[in-house]
Amino acid sequence: MDNSSDRDQWILTPIERSLVMSKTRANRLGFAILLTFFRERGRFPRDETEIETQGIVLLSQQLEVPAPINGEAILTGRTAERLRAEIRVHFGFHEATVADADRLTEWLRDHVAGEVGGDIESMIARLEARCRELSIEPPTPDRMERIARSALRAHEDRFHNAVYERLSPKQRENLDALLRSEEFGSENSDQEDVTGSAPALLLKLHGNPGRPSLASMQDELTKLEIIRNIALPADLFDKVSPLDLERCRKRVSIEVPRDLRRHPDAARITWLAAFVYLRARSLTDDLVDLLIETIHRIGARAERKVERELLEDLKRVSGKQNLLFELADATLAQPDGVVRDVVFPVVGEQTLRDLVKEWKATGPTYRITLRTVIRNSYKGHYRRMVPTLLGALEFRSNNDLHRPVMDALELVKRFSDTKAHTFPADKNVPLDGVVRGLWREAVMDKDSADQDRVNRITYEIAALEALRERLRCKEIWVVGANRYRNPDEDLPTDFNANRENYYQALNLPLDAEQFIANLQAEMREALNTFDNGLKNNPFVRLSSKNNGWIILTPLEAQPEPPNLAMLKAELNALWPMTSLLDVVKETDLRLGFTDVLKTPTSYETMDRSVLQPRLLLCLHGLGTNAGLQRMAGLDSGTTARDLAYVRRRYIGVDAMRRAIAIVADGTLYARNPAVWGSGTTACASDS
Repeated sequence: MDNSSDRDQWILTPIERSLVMSKTRANRLGFAILLTFFRERGRFPRDETEIETQGIVLLSQQLEVPAPINGEAILTGRTAERLRAEIRVHFGFHEATVADADRLTEWLRDHVAGEVGGDIESMIARLEARCRELSIEPPTPDRMERIARSALRAHEDRFHNAVYERLSPKQRENLDALLRSEEFGSENSDQEDVTGSAPALLLKLHGNPGRPSLASMQDELTKLEIIRNIALPADLFDKVSPLDLERCRKRVSIEVPRDLRRHPDAARITWLAAFVYLRARSLTDDLVDLLIETIHRIGARAERKVERELLEDLKRVSGKQNLLFELADATLAQPDGVVRDVVFPVVGEQTLRDLVKEWKATGPTYRITLRTVIRNSYKGHYRRMVPTLLGALEFRSNNDLHRPVMDALELVKRFSDTKAHTFPADKNVPLDGVVRGLWREAVMDKDSADQDRVNRITYEIAALEALRERLRCKEIWVVGANRYRNPDEDLPTDFNANRENYYQALNLPLDAEQFIANLQAEMREALNTFDNGLKNNPFVRLSSKNNGWIILTPLEAQPEPPNLAMLKAELNALWPMTSLLDVVKETDLRLGFTDVLKTPTSYETMDRSVLQPRLLLCLHGLGTNAGLQRMAGLDSGTTARDLAYVRRRYIGVDAMRRAIAIVADGTLYARNPAVWGSGTTACASDS
């Protein structure tokens, strides 16, 4: 809000001025403050800190009364109550009643709790705005928090019961089985807590796949199989807010199985169902990533291997054109002579050997060797898992242009368990749009009847490479995935009806050809600018290395500012031995960034005075890589288990992003432009 808007909110209208002037001179300024504040916010100020000094000065000038000192203008007692009642009547407001609180609780439960993901502060802000819409003076902050928490609890209970009732007894049992180890049945569910017993099945579903390998593929497929065996209804969470699902997932992630079993059935089963649903989507994404990376690695490793073998003994021969002329002249001069007597004296035997090696390394021999290495690598190693992975994933496409790739995948799946060398002659094997480049000339074999047939292993490799390209641009998507989901789900639900409006908002043409033409023109302009500027730039030159590397002249170091050394010396004199932990503590003291590090549960049982030092120790241990064990050994009065509990419950990705934003904003606000200038990069990076 600009300064003019700030001033306008304190300007009295003629009606308001006459109303103020009807009061005694001693109460006019206080009444005007309450009146203008209520007009702008729909409530009265809770303390004098909410009232801007500038506003009091403006009101005192309008009323021609002296500006008060030390909050003397804030009315209290019975006079304040009487004047507040008059202001409510003037604006048509009334105090919140018990019936109002019940209606507000229902409204929060039905319209807000799911949208904000259970964030109490956001619910309170929406509640205050709703009160203003209904001309209700908001209750006290404590009461509003109780209303928000009551609405959240009602929303969660309704959500939990709705999900619980949709699940069959068998599905509930399958979800509860995640909290037990594989070694124990349901009748021995408590035995897994015994020291040395196997971990709960739920813990096996955590973790990332790591580097692409057959083992990582197998592990991820095993996790996905565990989840699919639970057999959740496909549409169980179709109309559920993603924030509600994420809230449930966090509850399962931060609590150990022993604690999860203590919650009511409806809540526990719903949390586990949401966790399983989201975990299945992330596992599907991980499997697609593994498939894409594995297909890439097959070709990349083969290229490196072939290049290394061929280039070890490769010696490029220069002046091949002159050698050709000399060789032609010698052979024409003695057409009936012996090669060793006629050719070798002109072009040495070793030179001819080098020419042959170079041709093999850059010509058809290179391609043939590369295909052979890729095929052998796939057949002997990767093929043990790739067909299984293809069978576990369901691929779809919304574009008929990519139907050949989809048909090729179905063909590969159908014959993955056979030992046939080629596809049967009666099968329609799509080649166009699937087999290209390196494999086009190698995919066909001759059968015993000397007929052309498609080699099955070679065709699988070509189909996988085509699939990789389509997956990366989402022309082919995967059922049950998140990042690789149906691209139509990324569009607004009313996109087809309001297509023109959305394109206008994006400033894009509706015609695809026009879009391509504009993009090409933009790229050509950028390339021309780069090409023209490159030749005339004295700090850039082109080398002959690897077909022309672009080499930039190293920048000369700027001289150190004269005041910087003095500033460093002064800081060292003031704080010679300040530790990083002290800096973190001071930052939190000034900014309170740990306030946004909250548990996803509805309530916090740990007092903030106890929680804050543990959060700072965790952040310091994680940030410095010292670890929680060492932080617990600093005579801090906490154990490593205490810190691990705080780390698991309070420190998450989203919360840390909010905390970092607070620190960065605080740094930028505190900077002195006379010292640092008006830029933001240096200050933000040093936060």
